[in-house]
Amino acid sequence: MLDDVTLREVFHLRVSTLGAISVLTLSILVLIVLLSLLIVYTPIRNVLPGYSESIRQQLIQESARIDSMQTSLTVQRQYLDVIKQLTAGDIQSDSVQSLDSLERVERARILEQRSPVTDAFIAQYEQEEKDRLALFGNTSNRNVRQLYRPVRGAIMHAARPDLHEYGTTIRTAKNENVLAVARGTVVSAERRTDNTFTVVLQSGSYTAIYSHVAKVLKPQGSTVEAGDALAMMDGEHDLVFELWNAGQFVNFQEVIVW
Repeated sequence: MLDDVTLREVFHLRVSTLGAISVLTLSILVLIVLLSLLIVYTPIRNVLPGYSESIRQQLIQESARIDSMQTSLTVQRQYLDVIKQLTAGDIQSDSVQSLDSLERVERARILEQRSPVTDAFIAQYEQEEKDRLALFGNTSNRNVRQLYRPVRGAIMHAARPDLHEYGTTIRTAKNENVLAVARGTVVSAERRTDNTFTVVLQSGSYTAIYSHVAKVLKPQGSTVEAGDALAMMDGEHDLVFELWNAGQFVNFQEVIVW
């Protein structure tokens, strides 16, 4: 570029093929960056294919969240209204029943409705039990009497009086209740060295010894009925049960229906 007056060179620009390509490439890169920024940070992306579906899913999720919040607020508002009415004395607390309690009442009502088949089965079972107990009561060795089952479980090791092993080992499930074999008094509930307990129940001439129980439910001096829970097992130790009558060892499987 020349000055019209002095004809001196004012500005010159040399254009080459490599320079033109470089300028064109740089311009394209700048344009791509600007378009990417517009798509990412402006609402223009909503009109592009593929983005409308994600917006729809987002709207559905937000709508469901709002509905859930409205339901929670409605339940909380109803709860507060009931509390206000109870505080003001407008309603009695006994008249308020939860859905769980109503469901239990309805379930109990349904279970109480027995069919003729159920009544016949119960009558037959009671008659069989009476016959079995009548036969059992005829046994007269050592003045035995029927006692309650001490625990539910499997006998792992039976007593052997000839070897001076008087305890029967019974394996039980975890949190299984240990039951009183008869009406009597808990005369002892002592802790053992393995952090278990030994409970002794006295019922007339009978003495029942429960060893290796995990937790005592009836303390020393308690009067219990047959079938009452005396203790609880932990599932790690086996119950060792002994039964004595007037100082004589009794095989409890002869006097207790197992």
